[in-house]
Amino acid sequence: MGDMQRHDHSPGTWLDEADRKRLAAALAGAREARVYRRLEALLLVAEGYCVAEAARRCRVDRSSVHRWLVQYRARHEPTALRDRSRSGRPRLHHTLTPQRLAAALARDPHRCGYQATSWTVPLLAHDLAAKGLAVSPRTLRRRLHEAGYRWKRPRYVYVERAAHLPQKKGGSPDV
Repeated sequence: MGDMQRHDHSPGTWLDEADRKRLAAALAGAREARVYRRLEALLLVAEGYCVAEAARRCRVDRSSVHRWLVQYRARHEPTALRDRSRSGRPRLHHTLTPQRLAAALARDPHRCGYQATSWTVPLLAHDLAAKGLAVSPRTLRRRLHEAGYRWKRPRYVYVERAAHLPQKKGGSPDV
């Protein structure tokens, strides 16, 4: 090979003790499974395991570990391994606003023709569909949660009998 020197660019040569400590601390506080897996793979490499072994132990492809190493090396910050925010799928029901939900929930279901004293998600979804806004119960439940509504079991209320009605079991109410 003559005068050619071999340059060792393997990850273990540039991941130092400070990197290992940063990765270990971030791993201890990781809440998302995807970030945890990335940190775990890089920590294994920092501890001396080869990329292939780290990938095998974390059940990912070697190319993923190499990509994570590039991301980490750019800033030497574990936060570089987080997922970037994505726009996601656009909402289909732009008219299902918190204001519209509040207006729908303010109506009495009994006065709307339903044999119910309070709204349930399926009943409200049916009512909205009848008014031209077809929405699945799952989406409706999610939007109600986003708007700050919480489900509570209906409470039964004891109602005194009306004074103008006679007593059911013999005798008069004045006795």
